[in-house]
Amino acid sequence: MKAFQLTEKKEFMNLLLRTGVFDNFLLSEASIHTAVKYEIDGKLNPSFYSSQELEEQNLAGFSCMPYGRLRPTFFELIKGRTAPTQFKFVLMLSPSNLQNTIRASGTSIAPDNILAVFFNILFQNEQLLLTTGVSYRTFITDKSFEKEWEKFTIQFLKRNNVTFSEI
Repeated sequence: MKAFQLTEKKEFMNLLLRTGVFDNFLLSEASIHTAVKYEIDGKLNPSFYSSQELEEQNLAGFSCMPYGRLRPTFFELIKGRTAPTQFKFVLMLSPSNLQNTIRASGTSIAPDNILAVFFNILFQNEQLLLTTGVSYRTFITDKSFEKEWEKFTIQFLKRNNVTFSEI
């Protein structure tokens, strides 16, 4: 796990809430503290959709809702003159992006050994942080995939012109 302080908060929030930069991630959970506290469980409720709707809306096989589908709602909750006192977004790779990331990592980890790969975005005490995370199905001593995920994260942040410092 690696932590990054995001130093240009306004620019990052614009990327998070007004552009599609994070739209291919899935939302595991979110918490937004404004005048009231909003707790959002990103788990997809497949019984809400017919099988055909899941296919048509490209939701089949997802355990959580794509962040891009919820981004406009988050924008509405956060916009305004007063910043939230705190928020947290837990984003994870979609199954296909997880497969691509494992393949690109060049590590020997089996896809079945990884439960999820995360970005945790936290705004608290006027600081904006992003931490990486990997959740395994079983105990793994080889942390080479985690190191590669950290490198991918740095590349992702640089590619999207996010100003950061490692903590």
